[in-house]
Amino acid sequence: MEKKLKHLELIQNVINRLANSSFFLKGWTVIFVAAVLGFATKDSKPIYVWLAAIPTVSFWLLDGFYLNQERLFRRLYDAIREIDEGEIDFSMDTASYKQNGDWIKAVFSKTLLPFYIPIMLVIGFVLLWQVTS
Repeated sequence: MEKKLKHLELIQNVINRLANSSFFLKGWTVIFVAAVLGFATKDSKPIYVWLAAIPTVSFWLLDGFYLNQERLFRRLYDAIREIDEGEIDFSMDTASYKQNGDWIKAVFSKTLLPFYIPIMLVIGFVLLWQVTS
């Protein structure tokens, strides 16, 4: 049982790191967007708004990657949980758990959409305000 617990612990550590990376990425997104939009409204330059939109989309895609990887490691965790101790090889390979469209599903998941859609709407409103004023 010791080998199985150690392997599960290793997988759980990876899952925790991915979740922390996602959390920090969200924090950096908010800080970056707030700072750039602050400059955009102060200087009334629409180019600054685009400078907020492009990295936000990139952060969203990266966050989707982290979520997808976390889901793969959770599948690995479940598989390891079910096998016998003698079959434990400490493999961290998640390739056999990949499915078509996993990353896209993660990007448009119910956990990422409520975070990134409002940010993109704010960016869109600020851009619209910049262009019309």
